[in-house]
Amino acid sequence: MTIPYLPDNLSFHEVQQFRQIWIVLIVGFLAALAWYSFTIQILLGEPFGTNPAPDILVLIVLAIFGIAFPVWFRVMNLEIQVTGTMLRFRFFPLHLSWREIPFDSIARVMAVVYRPLREYGGWGIRFGKKGMAYNVSGDRGVQVTLKNGKSFLLGSQRAEELELVLRSRIHQQNM
Repeated sequence: MTIPYLPDNLSFHEVQQFRQIWIVLIVGFLAALAWYSFTIQILLGEPFGTNPAPDILVLIVLAIFGIAFPVWFRVMNLEIQVTGTMLRFRFFPLHLSWREIPFDSIARVMAVVYRPLREYGGWGIRFGKKGMAYNVSGDRGVQVTLKNGKSFLLGSQRAEELELVLRSRIHQQNM
């Protein structure tokens, strides 16, 4: 795994990953099933199931669910940084570049407890009544409202700390 770029003036840094047991179990079960069917049908030469799929389909299922899907969930993360001039975040590998929000465009920030399923339909990159949500786990985050009226939620395991750092940086910017 590569070491992330960390700016010199970094005052907050958090990396969150999908590690909920139910996600690990689902992804693990699908991967194990893909590898099991590959082993039975391709390596041992016995048909897998009562209506076996063609060998090429077994290989495609292995590539997707046995390799790509587990790797995808292993590397997927939400990374949040607060520098001297801006809030930066990305939902890797969906966002390859950083989303950068200068402090002078932020109207307010507030640490919140929210209901991920009810308010945003779950975890990940979601859209709800209060705008976009970028969250990985839990029910805590920081609601960021921009001066243009748009808002978004950043899920955080350290929401209160993130709010304090953002408030401090925004205050310094406005002085």
